[in-house]
Formats: sequence, structure tokens, C-alpha cells
Amino acid sequence: MKRSILILITLCLTLPAAAQHVPGKPTQPVTAQAVESASEKPGKNETPTTTANRAIPRPTASGKADTLQKSRQSASIAAAPLKAAPKQRFLPTRRRIDREINKLKFTYKGEVIMGLTASYGTLSSDDTDILLILDNINADGTAATVKPFIGYFYRDNRCLGVRFGYNYMSGTLDKGAIFDLGENNDVSLNIPYLDFNSNNYSFGIFHRSYAGLDPKGRFGLFAEFELSVSKGSSRFAYESEGKVKQTYSDNTQLKLAFNPGAAVYIFPNVCANLSFGLGGIQYTSVTQKDELGNKIGTREASKMKFKLNILAINIGMTIHMWDKKKQ
Repeated sequence: MKRSILILITLCLTLPAAAQHVPGKPTQPVTAQAVESASEKPGKNETPTTTANRAIPRPTASGKADTLQKSRQSASIAAAPLKAAPKQRFLPTRRRIDREINKLKFTYKGEVIMGLTASYGTLSSDDTDILLILDNINADGTAATVKPFIGYFYRDNRCLGVRFGYNYMSGTLDKGAIFDLGENNDVSLNIPYLDFNSNNYSFGIFHRSYAGLDPKGRFGLFAEFELSVSKGSSRFAYESEGKVKQTYSDNTQLKLAFNPGAAVYIFPNVCANLSFGLGGIQYTSVTQKDELGNKIGTREASKMKFKLNILAINIGMTIHMWDKKKQ
């Protein structure tokens, strides 16, 4: 029995060695020392491990996690955009009230307008109810203004344009008018012959802001500011010592005026306008000459006055040329 067990063990040990046996090479038994030396020998493509390399400790799992977290934090800081400083506004916007003035569109961006405003007025001696202190008066006067203009709407209800103008004024007072304050005041004066006429040409730049009054855009109001310069001449004739003398003047005026008004569409692209001159700031320079053209005097004046000017009430017509791309 013992002998048969020994034979089985011998067969089990010899079979693996026989399977690995190569013909022509002797078979060597595998020992523990051979296994240890084989594990220490480097392969053909491997670098031999030195003692210094073995001395470097491998990073632990916690160290790897800390390094990874630090790298992620630095990457997020580098990738984060710089926050812009808040803009400082001159006026607070929280308390502003939107009055929705531009909610109703009266005119559209891209429109081109061409128009004309005109005014005409006369004064006659027949209106003696306002000149009761003058007797035997025979006077008349005329004032007329024509101003063509063209403009472009750079935004809805906002227009910028140029205007040309011509102004004519004349007045005559015949000899024989008597200025009398009554018998009790004992003041009377004879007014001599007077005649005046002037012609002025002007050029200006204006800006209009419209506001619609109805959803269909038929009625609207506008506020207009105009910066203009005018230049012209005038003639003044008067009687002195039985002779009629004349003086001539060259006039130059720079003016910033405020002209509000109303507008209404009478046709799809034709609008009627009514504007009122409410004054403004102006500077005037006058150079006076005699009949021979010799300079005899100058005068300069500047003033700021805001009031309704009856002679600056203008009625006009405007043609709106629509932009085909307007919505």
C-alpha cells in the first residue's frame, strides 16, 4: 500500500516536467531560488530597477485626492471670467416713471418729409379801436414768412432736418397823424412820414419730437427746437426838416427757438401742421449806413424771451415719403 502511494506521487511530479521538456535540452528541476532570481531579473524591454528608485515612496490614495482637488480649484479660478464693475449712472433709474409717450407711433423710422410753413399778417389803420390816442392816422403794415424744409426720421417719432426761410416786413405811416392825450393833459404831437421795409434770408437746423394722440396715428403733437442764422437788409425813410431822409441797415441774427405745434393727417401721406413761436434766445447785430453807403453806426443786442409771438404762428403742409420696410 505504501509503495503504490509513492508511485502515484512520483508520476504527478514527473508529468509537468515532461510536458515542458524540449527535445535536445536537458530538463532542470524548478526550485524556489530559481523562481526568486527570475522575478528579480528585468525583461528585454524593461529598465533595471535601482536602489534609488526603490527608495521613492508611492503616493497614497489620500495624497492623490488632495492633488487632484487642488488642480481642479486652480483650473476653475483660471477659467472663471472677471466680474465687471457695476456701471455708475448719473441719475437713478429706479424712480423713473415710464410715461409711454412713444407707445403710439405717429411717424416711423426711415421716413423722409418735405414741407412748407408760411405766415402772413397785415395791420391797417381801420383798426382804430386799439389806437384811440391817434387821430387822422393812415397806416398799414405787412409781414410774411415762407420756410421750406426737409427732414429724415432717424427713429420712430424723431426727426432731424434743415430749413430755409424768407421773411418780408413793410410798414407805412403817412404824414398827418396826431398823437393827443386829451385837453386836460395838454400833450399833443404831430407824427411825420415814416416808411420801413426789410428782407431777410435764413438757414436753420431743427429737431422734432412727435407724440401720437390716437392708436391709428392720425393726430399728434410735436415739440421743435431750431437753431438758425439769418441775414438781410432793411430801409427806413423818414421826414426831417421838410425832406425825406433814408438810412439802410445790414442785419445778422443767431437764434435758438422753441416752436411747439400740432399735426393731423388729412391724407395717408399728407399732414397739416400748425406751430407757434414761443420765443427763445437770440443775438442780433445791426450795421447802419447812410444814403451814400457810409457806415454811421452799429448796434448789438442779445436777449432771452419766451412768450407767444403772433407773427410767428405758422400753418404748413408736410408730405411723408414712407419707408417700404417699415412695419
